[in-house]
Amino acid sequence: MATLTQWISGARPLTLPAALAPVAAGTGAAAALHQAHAFRAGLALVVSLALQIGVNYANDYSDGIRGTDEGRIGPFRLTGSGAAPPEAVRRAAFISFALAGVAGTLLVLLCQAWWLLGVGGASVLAAWYYTGGRRPYGYRGWGEVFVFLFFGLVAVLGTTYAQAGRISLPAVCAATGIGALACAILVANNLRDIPTDQISGKLTLAVRLGDARTRHLYAGLLALAGLMLVPMLLGRPEVMVTLLAFTLAIRPLGIVRRGGQGKELIAVLKGTGQLELAYGLLLGLSLGLR
Repeated sequence: MATLTQWISGARPLTLPAALAPVAAGTGAAAALHQAHAFRAGLALVVSLALQIGVNYANDYSDGIRGTDEGRIGPFRLTGSGAAPPEAVRRAAFISFALAGVAGTLLVLLCQAWWLLGVGGASVLAAWYYTGGRRPYGYRGWGEVFVFLFFGLVAVLGTTYAQAGRISLPAVCAATGIGALACAILVANNLRDIPTDQISGKLTLAVRLGDARTRHLYAGLLALAGLMLVPMLLGRPEVMVTLLAFTLAIRPLGIVRRGGQGKELIAVLKGTGQLELAYGLLLGLSLGLR
């Protein structure tokens, strides 16, 4: 059986900023509406983290049983390495989804927005069918679209609405920026895996676009996140502090632009995660302090 350290590695900690950042930004947007609630924000964080860990285990399981993890450079894989039985990894994914469901249901009970149950259910289905099922959408180049939708728009706007009962322009801009950076994490991951994904027939967006255009896409997503600060700056100049987060973009963007390959792109994955976390925290703080 896999060790605790291997299970933690299999949860892919480098991707967890994609779960923390939207809750921080969404809570800041709620605070700007004078409606932030610490307990509801905590529940939203549990939902977001559990979904992220769940999709990571589900991806580990589905890719492992299909054999697409063979020879891949990157984070440790529980299923592909044989460290854990596929059924155990699948069970870990379902437990994570169940935890997200419990926390999400409690959050809905508190805010009385029953339609959010449907959003939560759609989030779980999107997490599983990313690489699961007979026709996983992640194998057809739709991964970035769903990441933008669920780890950007849904995560940020859902966090804001669950606390404030409404959304705002800063919330929408924050959701777009966070979604762009969450996509950049996936793009960095898939850029690294282009050679092995081509062999296994996994047609990610990176495989479809090719190496050069995927690198341009990565840079464009970072630029979009920066541009989303402009509408907020017009009414809240303190949001300018969020620009400090982009100092963390210098190294990963440099690696991507100079054609880094293989293990070099693991540093890009880590750096982009740090960028998204700093972006979400600084933006949430600047929105909520006025």
